[in-house]
Amino acid sequence: MDLQASISSALPWAPVPTSATLADWERLMRRAGAALQMQQWRMALGYQRQALAVALGIAHHPPAGREDDCVAALVVSHLNLADLSQEAAAPGESARLLCHAHATLLAWMADPTATPALQQAAWRHSRETHAALLRHVAQHGPQADVTRLLQASHPQPGTRTH
Repeated sequence: MDLQASISSALPWAPVPTSATLADWERLMRRAGAALQMQQWRMALGYQRQALAVALGIAHHPPAGREDDCVAALVVSHLNLADLSQEAAAPGESARLLCHAHATLLAWMADPTATPALQQAAWRHSRETHAALLRHVAQHGPQADVTRLLQASHPQPGTRTH
């Protein structure tokens, strides 16, 4: 099984159906979990990739009142694929996924056109992606992209952010 090659081919992600919903994401995640329990790694990877594509769509256009759930779906999907990458001995892909998730959240927090609910959800979930990036650095050492994102998340004392 060449899980690393399968993971590397995961991007660019598949286009998101315009009718995708949070329920679709949940269904895909259940299927991925079942596939993992049966040790069907490629099937699980396929479902995880589909779930990420759905999560990207619903998080960028969340239904009113479901912003937090949709952002959580985005984060969970990225973290799950990063874990699969880690298991496939592809720490670079894992870092890329973690960086994408964290950068997306940082962008929403800074976007003046984002709704307050989306900004708050991004802020809440950025703690998870930040912690995942720190764990990645602890396991694999510093990488330029990861370091830049961590510094962007928490400016050094004495620096100005405006």
